[in-house]
Amino acid sequence: MANFNKVILLGNLTRDPQLKYLPSQTPVVEFGMAINRKFKTQSGESRDETTFVDCSAFARTAEIINQYCRKGNMLFVEGRLKYDQWEDKQGGGKRSKLSVHVDNIQLMPNRDGSGGGGGGGGAPSYEEDQSAPPPQRRAPAGRPPQRGPAPSSAPAPEPPFSEEQQFKDDDIPF
Repeated sequence: MANFNKVILLGNLTRDPQLKYLPSQTPVVEFGMAINRKFKTQSGESRDETTFVDCSAFARTAEIINQYCRKGNMLFVEGRLKYDQWEDKQGGGKRSKLSVHVDNIQLMPNRDGSGGGGGGGGAPSYEEDQSAPPPQRRAPAGRPPQRGPAPSSAPAPEPPFSEEQQFKDDDIPF
């Protein structure tokens, strides 16, 4: 049977990211996230529940998190669960920890409306295996960036086929 290990989180950083380097000089950043859940009990009482999650990211993703994220910032994270076990040096007992190994992130706007740092329009998304810096979002040459809906004087786009077009059974691929 196939296995699947995927985690998607949207929450706030509980502490500033801490950038370190592995012996191979690969950047690694560790940070904590708080994920809030609001719900109502059977009696109708509103409740809040917070789950705290430890996360780690590597390579370019680690550098981006370290550069743009601070305690309190909202972050969208995709990753996988990782289970670590070790021997306690002082007590000799076994210890374990479940954390998230981050694969992709998306910087979310801060409470004041500003983005998570970086270039314009929306919050950029980054994947762990990217080696180049994130691209800057720019409008095509000769055209100003469009904001909001298109002007009403613009012609409506044509449908992909006309209403008179008839399909034959041979045209349908299934």
